Amino acid sequence: MFVATLIRSAFGFGEALIAVPLLAFFMPLRAAAPLAVLLSITIAAMVVIQDWKQIHFRSAGWLLLATLPGLPLGLLLLSSGHQRVVRALLGVVIAAFSCWSLARRDTVELRRESPGWLAACGFCAGVLGGAYGMNGPPLVVYGSLRRWSPQQFRATLQAYFLPASLLAMAGFRMAGLWTPGVTHDYLRSLAVLVPALFLGRWINRRLKGEAFLRFIYAGLAAIGAVLVLQALAGRG
Repeated sequence: MFVATLIRSAFGFGEALIAVPLLAFFMPLRAAAPLAVLLSITIAAMVVIQDWKQIHFRSAGWLLLATLPGLPLGLLLLSSGHQRVVRALLGVVIAAFSCWSLARRDTVELRRESPGWLAACGFCAGVLGGAYGMNGPPLVVYGSLRRWSPQQFRATLQAYFLPASLLAMAGFRMAGLWTPGVTHDYLRSLAVLVPALFLGRWINRRLKGEAFLRFIYAGLAAIGAVLVLQALAGRG
């Protein structure tokens, strides 16, 4: 949980890549996903309070609206028998896009807000959030295309994650997946969250444009690879 929080605080996303797969070794995915979302709520709230001036509120708002129809579909997938296929397809798409972006020097850039990209990325984030507690990858794709600075990237994603994660937890509650055991594990982890959060903020302040984008795409490629490997191994 410490490492997951550090990564989320430094880059604005990615804690589910660490937390969910590792937690899944010790607990069912149905417990790991809501625990990761509780972690997301805590981190997002603290970052929004710290860095609200860096937030692109318009982008965060439209991404959140596009997420709403995706959440029920994600929760349905979590309770269905088709998780492996969906996870593998998403992993392939995310990894392919990231590797393509790393290989190209003239990566596509969105110079202004794109309703189509906002809707597509927000909807996919809702599906991933409802199914696996992993809203991040589609949002990171949009932020990287918009060329946000590391500070804007981190803060804007948290402005999205806070209400989206609250909605996801409401869904987990209605689905009976937010149990006393999940709350107990979350409370046990709080002691390591605060130091990891501030250390991650220190790292974020020292990241620069092009190098930051390469970190982002490498992180996305890793997320895609993990999703594919988990699907092939039959986990979740």
